[in-house]
Amino acid sequence: MGYNMDHPRVSIIILNWNGWKDTVECLESVYRINYPNYDVIVVDNGSKDDSLQKIKEYAEGKIKVVSKFFEYNPNNKPIKVFEVDENEAKQGKFNRPVYEKYDIDRRMILIKNKDNYGFAGGNNVGIKFALSVLNPDYVLLLNNDTVVDPNFLTELVKVAESDEKIGIVGPKIYYYEYNGRHDVVHSLGVKIDLWKGLVYHIKKNDMLRISTCDCVEGSCMLLKTTALRKIGFFDEIYFAYWEETDLCVGFASKGYKIIVNKNAKIWHKISWKKEVRLFNLCLMLRNNVIFMRKHASVIQNIFFDFYFIFRILPFFTFKSFIKHPLKTIIAISNLLFFLMTGKQLLNCYQFLNIKR
Repeated sequence: MGYNMDHPRVSIIILNWNGWKDTVECLESVYRINYPNYDVIVVDNGSKDDSLQKIKEYAEGKIKVVSKFFEYNPNNKPIKVFEVDENEAKQGKFNRPVYEKYDIDRRMILIKNKDNYGFAGGNNVGIKFALSVLNPDYVLLLNNDTVVDPNFLTELVKVAESDEKIGIVGPKIYYYEYNGRHDVVHSLGVKIDLWKGLVYHIKKNDMLRISTCDCVEGSCMLLKTTALRKIGFFDEIYFAYWEETDLCVGFASKGYKIIVNKNAKIWHKISWKKEVRLFNLCLMLRNNVIFMRKHASVIQNIFFDFYFIFRILPFFTFKSFIKHPLKTIIAISNLLFFLMTGKQLLNCYQFLNIKR
């Protein structure tokens, strides 16, 4: 059979947008895990490249994945791909009895969104589909630019099952590559400063197997579905950046614990050089303000406003000003207006002339 009733069911959601090369490496690592009861749901967020075709070619066994973390496994190919368009996904139309006949490492659900709805909206499509059609005990959100350890999901579920008040569990996250090394820790959870509007990745690795934190990085989040149904999904106003922080704060406000299990390991292709495009920077800073207005107190927001104007904006916009002076000036003006009024003169796409 395609599932194991002795273990909680986990729906793994992987969001793809014009990134099939990363996605197939991620998929190949996922299909090597030792956990016996999972679904793989790839949500394509309106890709404009040939991602859909390449992902299907991978499933057919036509693309041999090369990775420094594992050897390619031809023995589980072909993988049966169940294609679902966005409307079908939202309506819960799916032939589950046929799907269940396939072994867990020989099946994949591919949801085809019509547009790019960002991290928040794209994942929400996958989450709602999983909850309505597959009824999993957990949803695992996994970035497509990650590689996972074979034991990572077993470890995440083990901790989540140990306490009904644990709502979210994250792994130890390594840099995929850091000056040629693969053992450099990027995140052991996140701490939130509601005075400065900053988040800090915990990097110090103590002897404890599990630890609590304010938030886990969005590249890998195991979410308990009983909590999800009570609290809700990502707030799509964020589009991308700060949405996982917002969700974690929502879980914590209802009494759920946020945990990191250091025995669960993944590698994330995050840049350690800290180079950020102006478009991404615009979203980060706008969403920083949205998050603070939603979760911080009046006094904390007053302090944050000064810190944002005199510290955050100058720090993050210096390099972008050198490369794009006019767009940076427009972006800063827009952000300052948004900070003071809660309204945007122009949205991020308009002033950067970038279409979704």
